This record gives sequence, C-alpha cells and structure tokens, in this order.
Amino acid sequence: MKKVLFGLAFTVALPLLAQQKPVYLDATKPIEERVEDALKRLTLEEKVAMVHAQSKFSSAGVSRLGIPENWMTDGPHGIRPEVLWDEWDQAGWTNDSCVAYPALTCLAATWNPDMSLLYGKSIGEEARYRNKNVLLGPGVNIYRTPLNGRNFEYMGEDPYLASRMVVPYVQGVQQNGVAACVKHYALNNQEINRHTTNVIVDDRALYEIYLPAFKAAVQEGKTWAIMGAYNLYKGQHACHNQYLLNDILKGEWGFDGVVVSDWGGVHDTDQSITNGLDMEFGSWTDGLANGSSNAYDNYYLAMPYLERIKSGKVGTKELDDKVRRILRLSFRTTMDVNRPLGSMLSPEHYEAARRIGEEGIVLLQNKGSLLPIDLNKAKKIAVIGENAVKMMTVGGGSSSLKVQRELSPLDGIKKRVGDKAEVVYARGYVGDARGEYNGVVTGQNLKDDRTPEELIAEAVKVAADADYVVFIGGLNKSNNQDCEDTDRAGLGLPYGQDAVITALAKANKNLVVINISGNAVAMPWIAEVPSVMQAWFLGSEAGNSIAAVLVGDANPSGKLPFTFPVRLEDVPAHSVGEYFAERSKKVVDMKYNEGIFVGYRWADMQKKVKPLFPFGHGLSYTTFAYGKPAADKKVMSADDQISFTVTVKNTGDREGQEVVQLYISDKKSSLPRPVKELKGFKKVKLAPGEEKEVTFTVDKEALSYFDDAQHAWVAEPGKFEAVIAASAADIKGIVPFELK
Repeated sequence: MKKVLFGLAFTVALPLLAQQKPVYLDATKPIEERVEDALKRLTLEEKVAMVHAQSKFSSAGVSRLGIPENWMTDGPHGIRPEVLWDEWDQAGWTNDSCVAYPALTCLAATWNPDMSLLYGKSIGEEARYRNKNVLLGPGVNIYRTPLNGRNFEYMGEDPYLASRMVVPYVQGVQQNGVAACVKHYALNNQEINRHTTNVIVDDRALYEIYLPAFKAAVQEGKTWAIMGAYNLYKGQHACHNQYLLNDILKGEWGFDGVVVSDWGGVHDTDQSITNGLDMEFGSWTDGLANGSSNAYDNYYLAMPYLERIKSGKVGTKELDDKVRRILRLSFRTTMDVNRPLGSMLSPEHYEAARRIGEEGIVLLQNKGSLLPIDLNKAKKIAVIGENAVKMMTVGGGSSSLKVQRELSPLDGIKKRVGDKAEVVYARGYVGDARGEYNGVVTGQNLKDDRTPEELIAEAVKVAADADYVVFIGGLNKSNNQDCEDTDRAGLGLPYGQDAVITALAKANKNLVVINISGNAVAMPWIAEVPSVMQAWFLGSEAGNSIAAVLVGDANPSGKLPFTFPVRLEDVPAHSVGEYFAERSKKVVDMKYNEGIFVGYRWADMQKKVKPLFPFGHGLSYTTFAYGKPAADKKVMSADDQISFTVTVKNTGDREGQEVVQLYISDKKSSLPRPVKELKGFKKVKLAPGEEKEVTFTVDKEALSYFDDAQHAWVAEPGKFEAVIAASAADIKGIVPFELK
C-alpha cells in the first residue's frame, strides 16, 4: 500500500515541478539573480556567439533557453530601413518607412529637456514597433570644428547643454524597452581619418569638455548601452580602450550596460578581450557600404577568442563579464514582460517632429522686424534655392532614412499660405541633383543644366517684384558637406550660393535667408540681408515647421548650441590646432592644443575677434526684459547650495519663450579657467505682459574644475560670479558670491 501511495504522490508532484520557472525566466526575481542563473546554463560556444554579430545588425541569442537575438537599428533621427542579412543592400520591405525627426543639432537648439524626452519617447516607440532592442543613438560628441561632417548628429559645443539634453532622450527611448546606445565614446570630433586619428588631449579637457555628456547619460540617464568610437586615444582604438572603457566608463562611473563597437571599429582580439568591449559589430566593413561576406565566425571576438580559451591562453573571466552585460540588456529589453508594444508612423509622432522642429529653429537676425511674414499685406512671396525642394532625409551616412513622407519647405510654405498670396519658385543654384543613398531613392529629378548666371538671372527676375523673398539654401547630406566619413572643405556655403544671395539682396530689400545645415557657415553678405534663420535638417515635418515660424504661427525660441564664427581661423582647432584635412591610412597623432577652450570658452577670451553669432543666441518675435538678479546668500560653504533668482517679463505683443542662461565665472583660480561656463538654463513661456521668476540652484559641482594632477574635481574657495544671460555675449546681470 505504501508503494502505491508513493507512486501517486510522485505523479502529482511532476506537474508542479514542471510549472516552476527557472530563475532567469522569472520576472519577479532581481535582474542580477536572473543573470547569474542564465549564465551558468550557457555553454562556452553559446557565450562566445553572443559577443559578436551574426548579421549586419543582429547578434545571437540562445534559442535553447528562450533568450532572443539582439537587433540594433541606426538612429538617431529615425529608424533605418531594413537591409539584407549579410549585405548593405536594401531588404526591399514595404513596411519599414519611418517618421524622420529633426537632427540632434535642432533638438539641442530647443534648449528644452521636455522636447528631448518627447523625442526619445517617440523614436523609441518606432524602434520598439519594428522589434529593435538597441537604438544606435543619440550622439553627444562635442562640436570642436565646424568642418566635422557629422556635427548634425550631435548636441553642440557645450558639455552642460549636451548633458542636460541627452538624459531625457535616453530615458524616453528606454521607457519602451529599447536600449539607447550613446555614441561615439569618445573624442570622435571629425570624420576625416576617423579610423586613424590618435587624439592627444589633456585630462582637464577630457573630463571637463569631452566626457560630461557621456557621464550624464550613464549616471543620470542610466543608459543601457554605449558605442565605442573609431578613433584612438593613448594609442588604443576607442572600441577596446583600457583607459576609456575599463578605467573611466566601467570603473569610475560604474556603467553596468554593454559596450557596443562601432561598425568596423574593432582591430585586435586581445585588446577586445581585456579592454572593455562587450559586443563586436561590422568588422571588416567601413560601417556604411563595403565589407566581407559571412565573416562573422572570423570576427576578433568569434573563433579567435574561442580558440584562445580552448588552448588555455586566456580564461573566461572577461567573457563572463561580457555575457552578464548582454544578459542584462536582454532582461531590460526583449525579455521584459511589461515591455510596451510601440507604435509607428502615428499622428503623435509627426506632431512631435513638427513641434521639435519649430522649437529648434533659431532666428539669427531680424532687422526692421521683417519677419514674421504678414499674410494680410503680402501678395507675392518668392521662394529661391535648391534646399527649398530637396529631400534631406536621404543621405548623410548611417542616419539616412526611408520616410513615409517628407514635406519640403516650399510645399510647407504653399500649404500654409494657401490662397492668401501667390508663392513662386526659382532654383537659384544647382547643388547635388542626385537623390539616392544606400538603395533608398528619393524619386526627385533635380537635374538642371542651366549655367549659374542663367539661374541667378531667373531668381532675380522672380524676386524683383515680390513682397517677400525667401532664400532657402545651406548644406546638404552629400559628401564633404553634412555627411558621415567626410568633412567639409571650408566654412563657406557651397554651389555659389553667396553670389545668389548677394544678387537677391540687391534686387529686393525684403530678403529672408534660411540656412539648412547641421553646421555653422560663413555669411559674407550678413550686412545686406535683414532676416536670417537657422533651420537645421528638420525631417518629415520640415515644411510645416519652417512655414509656421515664417508666418508667426510659432514664435521662434531656439538658441544656438554652438558658436558661429566669422572665419575658420577664429576656431581654436584651426588657429592653435590641430586639425588635419588630408586622409591618412597610417595612424596620425592629433593634438587638441586648445585644451578646455572650445567654442564660447575660446571666443570669450578674444579681445579683437567676435563671433558672427554667439553660443546661446536666438531672437524672438517678442521682446523680454530681465530684472536685476539676486542670490539667497553672499557666502556658501563646500557642502552648501546657493540660489540665484531673476525676473523675466514679456514686453512685446505676442506669446513667446525665452531661454534664461546661467553661467558661472571663477574670478581667481590656481589653474587657467574659462571666463565663464554654462551651469544652468531654463526655458520659460510668457504671455504678453507676463512676468515670471526664474531660479537656479547650484552646489560646488558648478564651481569645480578638474585638477589633472590630483585626478579629482576641485572647488577652490574664493570669489565667483553668477552671470545671467540671454546668450554667451548678451549678459543681463551679474551676482557676486563667495565659496568659503
């Protein structure tokens, strides 16, 4: 009888045991417990398979254990169309079109963290819907030279601004169970020789200028992934760099996510094992179009790694750390049972793109209040320029997109103006008539064989009797413009645009120049043109955003995230160096001789040279009056905080937004310091006549510099000033205080 009862008990217990989930599949367990449980179930071969790519944009999971593959997608401005498993060619899908969001320079120009959160949330939803679990963006490399072909993908010249804008973007993306992969870590500040430049920079500049945005993304944004850069630092490629990855990122900052290589950024198996790389992608490619076929087993972290382990040359300690990080990524994304489903091409996403575009457009100059266009008076509006019609979402490198739709500036203006005025168009100049990138074709035929003289004559004729002339030019996404893997040849506008603008200025005094670019350009005609607008690459809703600002439906509130120099020689990378424009297959040392004095930090020290437009500059269709700023104390201690308050009033006749900026100035220090440094900003919306109080609270961190001798941040006791400003050159008030 006992034997029979035991048999019955055993048959009852079996289903119960079968129902018990392994720890790694139990979402109620802490992630670290799940990681360790999964790790011990993996074979050596399965672990090695996880640390390198299996296709152009994916890495292996473990189907035996129900661990999904990892799928990456290029951002950072929209979700890239599908390519073939092992080729860069288009996969030919019909359901992989996306919404293109404004380029990150535009996002930075909003100076609005709320816009950054909206951007991240929206693009993260599109990535999730397409079943990607890593978005390769955002980029936060510092704007060191206006020639960098990839500046349009980044957030400007100031580490504080980039830090405040990257954190909500990361948080917004990751709300969707999609990892942000912040790039390109670090010191990737130009495109020419990006694989062969060994950056020589002092620790002060590294920690004060080039690293803070990455640090903020890691420690505040809690980013789940970081992408290594192509360049070298201290003689090691950044994708397997002891100093950047192990010592700083994973050591000092405590990063627990994955380090992903840039595509083709890995060069050495032994360094890849020991120096902090976790996932290898795109080896033996240029990251854009070329590469070996089915080479994945021969990747540096594939068979060569497995052979080293099996022969006893290396252990598995580093491998287990890499796999732990990849498992964390899986539990945070593909294996998160509460992961939302995402959405694609929604009205809300187009609305987000439009709003961000409107807020990022910067009104640089508006003499005589020429703008906004008065549609009650205007009978004829002449639009001139190739960039009024050219699609800008195709091209530029890995951020090239296949959009569902893109409204051109000309069509946006026509749509908004309707029958209130006649809108006429002339080409003005011919730039790059091509409309194809990596198999995505715009379908536009922009071929025009007329001479520059004929094009200018037509433009002048069209413009002569117009009430407003709107020239829409700038750069494009072609090689040697705003484009990956190439830098610009100079600061000037290409395609003879200066001659077109000069001729238009003579023909009609009511001229508006809209510069579409991700970079500063020279403006030798600036004195002859009353209104100038910086419009960036604005994505799918470009036409609606530009039209709204032109006619005053939206009041411009963007501020420049980088300095516009008059000449290239006014940029320290080019005056004190170094910057090399010649391509080299050999490694070249490049010294950042300017150190911490980048952008406005350099401009502030120049007595004779002033920028064309300063960092933080941007006008409005209304006016703002600042009160006298005050502090809540005159002396603060090292463990104390201090608050500064200023009133801002809208003194004009329409609602507007002003970006109030706080800079801190150290009056006397042991080491050289900038004249002032941005340490706070707030965007405030004010109705006509409305006044608001703006308060900034800072602690000793805002007063500190990095002492490379001590390898520590130091807040030196002494006298400081809080500088309230509307731009780096438009100071509204100063409050002295002291640190005891």
